[in-house]
Amino acid sequence: MTGLPTSHYDIGIIGGGPGGFAGAMRGVDLGKKVCLLEKAQLGGAGVMWGALASKTMWELSKDFHVASQTGRGYHAEKLTVDYAAMRKTVLAAVREKQSQMRAQLAVYSPGQGTGLNTGQNTGHGSITLKRGTGKFISPNQVAIMRRGQHSETITADFFLIATGSRPRHLPNIVVDQKRVLDSDGILRLKSFPQRLMIVGAGIVGCEYATIFSIFERTRVTLLDHKDRILPFEDVDISHFVGDHLRQQGVEILHSAKLERVRQRSDHLSVDIRLQDRKIQTVEVDALLLSVGRVPDLRGLGLDSIGLAPNEKGFLPVDANCRLKDHIYAAGDVTAHPALVNLAEAESRHAVKHMYGKNRWPLSYENMSTVMFFYPPVAAVGLNEKQCREQKIAYRVASYPISLVNRAIAMRSTDGFVKIIISDDRKQKILGMRAAGPQASSTIMSVALLMDQDKAIGDVLKSLYPHPTMSEGIQECLRVLRNKSIYKPLAFPDEIKVRAWKP
Repeated sequence: MTGLPTSHYDIGIIGGGPGGFAGAMRGVDLGKKVCLLEKAQLGGAGVMWGALASKTMWELSKDFHVASQTGRGYHAEKLTVDYAAMRKTVLAAVREKQSQMRAQLAVYSPGQGTGLNTGQNTGHGSITLKRGTGKFISPNQVAIMRRGQHSETITADFFLIATGSRPRHLPNIVVDQKRVLDSDGILRLKSFPQRLMIVGAGIVGCEYATIFSIFERTRVTLLDHKDRILPFEDVDISHFVGDHLRQQGVEILHSAKLERVRQRSDHLSVDIRLQDRKIQTVEVDALLLSVGRVPDLRGLGLDSIGLAPNEKGFLPVDANCRLKDHIYAAGDVTAHPALVNLAEAESRHAVKHMYGKNRWPLSYENMSTVMFFYPPVAAVGLNEKQCREQKIAYRVASYPISLVNRAIAMRSTDGFVKIIISDDRKQKILGMRAAGPQASSTIMSVALLMDQDKAIGDVLKSLYPHPTMSEGIQECLRVLRNKSIYKPLAFPDEIKVRAWKP
């Protein structure tokens, strides 16, 4: 290895996805010299194949659905959609974000005439982007591998592993990214498949079932190994999502298992084991595996520095994202939820901890999430299932958005707001589920209230703007206090309130 170039940095970050990029920028904030190492696409799966790409597809499918409706006083004739054109739009969104990342990296690259350091730390941070795979050869040395060859070495005072995750595959199922795809290969399709089977009815599987069915070009079959989709949520959420998928033409096979996939000349022949143990053979044009993701630790050389993943394949970090001594890890490689915003928060926290700059601990409570179905579903805090498991007495109200003026004006009244509070004198907000338009925006207001430990009496002192979807939250809270404008007695099938005690 002698003779290879070696560079030293304050922080070496392996992985240029959202987490690694956020950690690098936090290093800049602290005036540090950072090396950001990325082996493939800048932005990682979170930009190229994951959240940004799939949500761009979802937005396009939603717009197509709205344009296709005929009950709004207008009618679009000869409305068509082309997969290649849609794919081009999705890739344009991806490249836009990558361009923004590259532009910022260029500004903070050493010696760009912006007053940044040019090799010596003078109080301004810098980022050097290097391409290749990072492999530890000692606790303070990482080899940069290009085409399988050790091309140069970086050393650093601290290292952050932010290599993300990759799609989980199934034994004996060959993913060729042509007919048998995973979420990283969905944009390899050249056209809409007439028949698509999606294996896995978690959030990602249901999102893609939503996208492809809404475009009305694909007959979707969703294979679910449980007896209901989204089993981690309450039954009302599972039924709401499942019912809408069926309305969109999706066939859901519950308690079913993928047994075998056979390639035919012009289609796939798929054997499915059903609940009654019988085998059913289904012909499809494409199959999408959506059975989760696994940490991507390939080629890191962790064994050479005495580190190893746990029995589930994750890197065991402490409360400050530290693996060992000066080596940290953040994002999907840890056992925490695989979310872009969480990867960013953990990476930023790790970098601050390296230099003793943390003012408060990382909090994993009240993380709000959005599930991009149609209508979308948003969640924060506990659901009823979790409250019962934790023996928490609660009251819960469900309020339909069909009574919310903004939803009526939007001609989009399918959905509800569901809020859980503690059944005691404090009446603290424990959790919320929202389904319908703008659910992704309204959920954050409740997350902030929960972070501030607010009771519903405090919340109802505020005046909500009109007409907005947030008024559904206001009315749902009023239902819990028996003070709502529209009453459960008048709308017993729509407005629901109940209590539970251990």
